[in-house]
Amino acid sequence: MPTNSITETKRPGKTNDQIIPYYTLRVLIGAAGILLPFLLVIGKLIFNNSLEIEYSISDYYNNGTAGDILVGVLFALAFFLVSYKGYAPIDSIAANLGCIFALGVALCPTTHCPDCWVHTMHFVFAVLLFSVFIFFSMYLFRKKSPHPTKQKKNRNRVYLVCGIIMIACIVGIAVFEFLNLSKSWHPVFWLESVALVSFGISWITKAEVLFEDENKKRR
Repeated sequence: MPTNSITETKRPGKTNDQIIPYYTLRVLIGAAGILLPFLLVIGKLIFNNSLEIEYSISDYYNNGTAGDILVGVLFALAFFLVSYKGYAPIDSIAANLGCIFALGVALCPTTHCPDCWVHTMHFVFAVLLFSVFIFFSMYLFRKKSPHPTKQKKNRNRVYLVCGIIMIACIVGIAVFEFLNLSKSWHPVFWLESVALVSFGISWITKAEVLFEDENKKRR
């Protein structure tokens, strides 16, 4: 019995003793990704009295309060990521890099000058940030355990699908930009939104909100 207690204390799961438990952090990180597109649209509707969708998530920088929401969520996401340590050093390194890239996206806003270095750095940081999200989803979250449960296998499938969707969205954005295809239905915004929702679902699944192991069900 004492051995089990020590193991559970050391294991970074739902009942650790840090300021923000890992379970809560994973839910917060996931929620930030899922809610961001909706918050931007709602913010523009309330404060700008407009339902017009911007070309991309980044273009909400120039929409007053909606821009403040974008920066605020990115800073919150950066804080959540830097607070996340995970199971091994690689988890912490990846989360710290994600924090840096999220701050880079927030501090390098898009401008009306596509040749400006700030504009370029914004998209570099954005690509790097999504690369970290994909790395978490397709590799770190799917690490094999000695005796994976049925629910762990189900969660691994969710991580894999979320990672594939994020990659497909990034490739889709690159294709639309490179080929200069029709932009009337705001493809970049929708692809970015789908990628963010996929990122969020992978983190919420990691918190075992979905496919929770039977022996860890919260009382």
